[in-house]
Amino acid sequence: RTYEICQINVPNQNNWLRTTYIPRRGAQRVYVELKFTMRDCASIPDARGSCKETFNVYYFESDSDSATRSSPAWMENPYVKVDTVAADSVFPDKTRGRANTKTLHLGPLNRNGFYLAFQDQGACMALLSVRVYFKKCPALVSGFASFPETVTGAEPTSLVIAPGACIPNAVEVSIPLKLHCNGDGEWMVPFGACTCG
Repeated sequence: RTYEICQINVPNQNNWLRTTYIPRRGAQRVYVELKFTMRDCASIPDARGSCKETFNVYYFESDSDSATRSSPAWMENPYVKVDTVAADSVFPDKTRGRANTKTLHLGPLNRNGFYLAFQDQGACMALLSVRVYFKKCPALVSGFASFPETVTGAEPTSLVIAPGACIPNAVEVSIPLKLHCNGDGEWMVPFGACTCG
């Protein structure tokens, strides 16, 4: 399924598309990968200057799936603007063109979940896919110590502390036993150690 719009001959467009409720699942920072195509305004006859080659991306946090047709209001504040997305590649007609891929990030997130929303103000475009994901450090056993799966922090530079535990038949030789999970989902900066009991 794709979502397409091309109401460029009518001025003052304000069209919104909202996702279903997306549970946060402990993530504080979320990445959104968009794939879309965009028509070249200059190639469209009678565009009357109202044609755009951008669209806006917003999000709205909520503790439950409570959105309706009229709430939250279709406007910035209560929605939080993530970015105005421009196409790297526009195409002159409906038969030729290359999809654009953009990755945005939003956060810090605090509520149980959120909605994404896309605002069109006069583009001729198709939204092909939306992929939402977060990063985490995988569960790890290293040096006789076990560390749990850990979700990355609110900022790309955040380090999240993961406390460790010695595996069975191992004992701590120095404390505290911990690792840090960085914003890319990689383990770093170990403290403490376990040895064979």
